Amino acid sequence: MGFQENGNGETGLSGIPLGAKNKYKRMNSEFPETDDNDVDDVITQQQQHERRDSTRKYVIACAIFASLNNVLLGYDVGVMSGAVIFIKEDLNITEVQVEILVGILSIISLFGSLGGGRTSDIIGRKWTMALAAVVFQSGGLTMTLAPSYTVLMIGRFLAGIGIGFGVMISPIYIAEISPNVARGSLTTFPEIFINVGILLGYVSNYAFSGLPAHISWRIMLAVGVLPSLFIGFALFVIPESPRWLVMQNRIDEARLVLAKTNDNDKEVEERLAEIEHAAGIANSEKYEDKPVWRELLFPPPALRRMLITGLGIQCFQQISGIDATVYYSPEILEAAGIKDKSKLLGDTVAVGITKTVFILVAIILIDKLGRRPLLLISTIGMTVCLFSIGATLALFGQGSFVIALAILFVCGNVAFFSVGLGPVCWVITSEIFPLRVRAQASALGAVANRVCSGLVAMSFLSVCRAITVAGTFFLFSAISALAIVFVYMLVPETKGKSLEQIELMFQNEHGIQVSETELGDVEQLVQNKTDSMN
Repeated sequence: MGFQENGNGETGLSGIPLGAKNKYKRMNSEFPETDDNDVDDVITQQQQHERRDSTRKYVIACAIFASLNNVLLGYDVGVMSGAVIFIKEDLNITEVQVEILVGILSIISLFGSLGGGRTSDIIGRKWTMALAAVVFQSGGLTMTLAPSYTVLMIGRFLAGIGIGFGVMISPIYIAEISPNVARGSLTTFPEIFINVGILLGYVSNYAFSGLPAHISWRIMLAVGVLPSLFIGFALFVIPESPRWLVMQNRIDEARLVLAKTNDNDKEVEERLAEIEHAAGIANSEKYEDKPVWRELLFPPPALRRMLITGLGIQCFQQISGIDATVYYSPEILEAAGIKDKSKLLGDTVAVGITKTVFILVAIILIDKLGRRPLLLISTIGMTVCLFSIGATLALFGQGSFVIALAILFVCGNVAFFSVGLGPVCWVITSEIFPLRVRAQASALGAVANRVCSGLVAMSFLSVCRAITVAGTFFLFSAISALAIVFVYMLVPETKGKSLEQIELMFQNEHGIQVSETELGDVEQLVQNKTDSMN
């Protein structure tokens, strides 16, 4: 079929404009120059779309693989809530020993987090994740085969070190490879995988609860080793952090990684210039030659504000009682009136499902609504739910109505936590620190998180005996209310900003509550510096 002659600029059957003077064309005839430009534009747009799609998939894959270590932490939190029931029966340990067994992992993990910051600066973010998996595997196998409480504690020690490494490095790595527009949602992946791990732990408890006591808890713990096996495969997929590569003066390698994780060549060069500047390569006199630890101990005003914000939000995440709610959810529901072990463990699955599902809300909203709004919604909702748990247990007796209310408010608490304070806390900590101190400052944040988690987990049962379960949740509610004030006063909005722009926000001498006009000035400053280096 030929092209129809058309003198009005309409299109022929091919869909290509024929123009006012076009006649019938032979198949080997050349299109006018304007048509060639149109075809080139279509091809260029298609290539850009394909690159954007490929880049998005690659970055998501990197974030998923980098988050696998967090499954280990989540699984341990979830599985220990049920496994301790059978460990106590099998090894004849006391309630105090149960508290130590549950809480010691968080305390020990602080050493992993402290060492992880320096380790990741030396061997890189990627290989620090691999080291975390190896150490956790050894701990998991030791716990599985433990013939006594002492050997079980040795396994917990090793597992805690591995988790400490993994928890602090995953959000840093993801923040450093992610494009600005998607950094918030991608940096929530570690928290998603913690929630997935918790849910898997609850399911494992329920699935193996029917086995004899001396076998059930060992199988529950053994299953937790499996996720770390996938880390070996991940090492062949994920690249090293471009910001770490720049710190090692491996600029060409950093450019290649940025080209894989950004869909625009101009943006690649802009990001590289910003990173070089932040690392002190483009402007080496910016930093004095002094140890990072001294800079953290005696921080300048901007870094001090960053540390207060980062460490403060990490502490509030834990002292508001989320790990106590998750670790001891069977005890909470037992206080409401549930006595059967299988039913207790079955109902905790609902808590795990809620925690996992609502993290998806954070993924969708964090780069649209922003960090601060999610944190405020989260802390307000948690305050209400924690108070309601205390009121339910204090004002009513036991029964089906009290059980229903307890499950509702416990699920409500973990839902609000997953929407904001859970994932956003790690996003903020991975974003706000300068490149020079990022790994070790973030490690301090992880240490603060783990210390608070351990203290809460190791004292929860004792505090409940002293002031009742209801009184404990009233205390958690009061702490959560303080978190609302902290977020409102001290946590800035970082949505849509590059890591280097966020650093400039904190350097504002008038404080961290930066106006929109000031943010525009910051963007212009970064652009000017980028232009001057090109």
